[in-house]
Amino acid sequence: MLDNAELERYSRQIMLFGEKGQQRLKDARVFIAGAGGLGCPVALYLAAAGVGHLRIADHDVVERTNLNRQVLHWENDIGREKVLSVKEKLESVNPCIDVQTFHLTIDDSNARELIGDSRLIVDAMDNYAVRYLLNRVAHEKGIPLIHGAIRGFDGQAMTIIPGKSACFNCVFPTAPPTEVFPVVGVTPGIIAMVQANEVIKYLLGHGKLLTDRLLIWNGLCSEMEYLQVSRRQDCPVCGNKNK
Repeated sequence: MLDNAELERYSRQIMLFGEKGQQRLKDARVFIAGAGGLGCPVALYLAAAGVGHLRIADHDVVERTNLNRQVLHWENDIGREKVLSVKEKLESVNPCIDVQTFHLTIDDSNARELIGDSRLIVDAMDNYAVRYLLNRVAHEKGIPLIHGAIRGFDGQAMTIIPGKSACFNCVFPTAPPTEVFPVVGVTPGIIAMVQANEVIKYLLGHGKLLTDRLLIWNGLCSEMEYLQVSRRQDCPVCGNKNK
């Protein structure tokens, strides 16, 4: 149950979706893959909203080059494990939530255990190999995957509901070339806010999700558009479910 401090903390949200809705957020378990440009603001806003159980995995340590966009990492965090930096900040922002962190590389040997009994997965990664893995595990577990990606001033986001909407492989059957990409800090902030909003909507059962739509953000034009996508019969992950 929500205590008096939580009722006060979340009072403006409770005006929107009531104490039962806030309790649903408190009870929720969310896995965030990545503690960088996307993972930091996603985790920050889910923590502030009162999502009660966050599991975050990342293998990196904080570098000075991260500081233009990874908003939970500060100058005195350089050299620290990113997950420790994130955990410290989140617990300071909201001591009412539980934060579990894992300093490791997400791969096929550990992804399922890391995700555990989470209600959904947030893709805050910067490499496609792990994204494809998360997509497969999401379908195995039958839980949503909230995708986000950025480059420069541009970004994209999409929500995947296994068995109901186009999956990550449907939309991106092949990975782009690996690169060290440029990025301005506001871009992951914008895309991460879209992802966090999708998480909250899904947990509450409110609104229309970004399923079968790829949101595309053009920061230089301040324009947002949507690309309609659909499940592919030949998709190696979800195609057989169409038959």
